Formats: sequence, structure tokens, C-alpha cells
Amino acid sequence: MRGFVLALVLSLAAVPGRAADAVTVFGAASLTDALEDAGAAFEAKTGTRVRFSLASTSVLARQIELGAPADIFLSASEAWMDYLAERDLIEADTRLSPIGNRLVLIAPADAAPPTSPVDRALDLAGLLGPDGRLATGDPDHVPAGIYARQALEHLGLWAVAEPRLARTDNVRAALALVQRGETPLGIVYTTDAKIAGGVATVGVFPADSHTPITYPTAILEGRRGPAVDALYTFLTGAEGGAIFARFGFAQTP
Repeated sequence: MRGFVLALVLSLAAVPGRAADAVTVFGAASLTDALEDAGAAFEAKTGTRVRFSLASTSVLARQIELGAPADIFLSASEAWMDYLAERDLIEADTRLSPIGNRLVLIAPADAAPPTSPVDRALDLAGLLGPDGRLATGDPDHVPAGIYARQALEHLGLWAVAEPRLARTDNVRAALALVQRGETPLGIVYTTDAKIAGGVATVGVFPADSHTPITYPTAILEGRRGPAVDALYTFLTGAEGGAIFARFGFAQTP
């Protein structure tokens, strides 16, 4: 993993010097559609170009640790933002968590079981069938997978789920497995299920079954400047909030 991340960082560093009017944002894969819309809106408003690197939070955090030239980081995990904060890699006074999400169980739309409460009585083994697997982010490092493991453990379903997992590098890869019918079930965020074609939501995990899903956002250490500050304010303020809400993200208290 470290060698892979280092290769990505070196490839980013090889790009000619960034334009003074461009801002580089590293964002969790689950934010892809909302961030692309927000970036387009900000560019139209200010003329400042926005460039995105969208991947698993864990991969992005390690890229930043290794010196990737990012200006703003939007994480799908407080823990990974803590990881950077502990290494003095963010501007601590800019850390905010303005939006949140929920965890859902999904199935291919053309083979979805009836909607059901996601609780201790859920017949997960029966829904998976004899050979089916459960797609989700790798619970060893991908936030969606970590939340999924917490929820499954809380509901007493982890012993059934663990040997049947189809572990993916990010939540959008898990979503794609279900969209293609390669797995009968998956665990993703509400927002992923909302934008995806070909999937149906079977049920919503109880909010108290896992750590709250929030998206901490911060300017990275030493990267403040007029353009970076303006985009950060846009993303964490009312204009960005309206865009995130349109894609199903909840506003946090």
C-alpha cells in the first residue's frame, strides 16, 4: 500500500507547477458528484480553477502525509483527519464538519428483496444466498467499511458478514459491484444509493449502530491564500451546503 501511495504522490509531484489561480482539493470518493458540482459553481462565480483528486479517504490522507500538493482536504472520517492533525498537516483552526451521511443496505434493483428494518433480526445469510457476497469498503482502512463493521458488530451480524465480504478500495467501487449484479448486497452511504442507477435501498442502518458519519474539512498546513480561503469558505458555507444537500448530505448541528 505504501509503495502504491508513494507512486501516486510522485506522479502528482511530476505535474508542472500549479497555476496560481488553481486550487487542488482532495476529497472522499463519496463526495464525487457533489464536489464536481460545487467546483463548477465556484469556477463560474470566481474564475478560479478547481482540481480534484477523489479516492478513498485513507489513500488521500497517506498521499498528503507523503507530501502530495493538495490545498483542501474533505475526509469521510474524523479519524483520518485526526491522523493528519496529529502530524501537524492541517491548519487546525479551519477544521469543520459541516455535513453528514447515513449508511444503507442496497441490492441490485432488478433482484432486490423487500425493504426491511436493518436490525438484529435481519436474515443476512438468507439474503446473501449460498454463494453471494456483501460489497463494502475494506473495513481495515476505508471509512464506509469501518462504519459498516461497527454497525454489523453492533447488530450481532459481523460473524455472518465477515467471511462473505467483497472488500473494495472505496465506497464507489462497492456501489459498482452491486450495480453490475456481481454481489446481491452492498453497504454504502445514502448519497451513493441516491445518485446510482440500478440499485435499490433495502434498509437503513440505525444511526446509533456506528460512529456518526461526518465529513471533516480543512485547509492543509501552509496552503492558505486568497483563492484557497475563498473555496474553503464556499464549500463549508451556505452555497456549498445547498449543493451538498441537493445530493442528499445532511447538515450537521
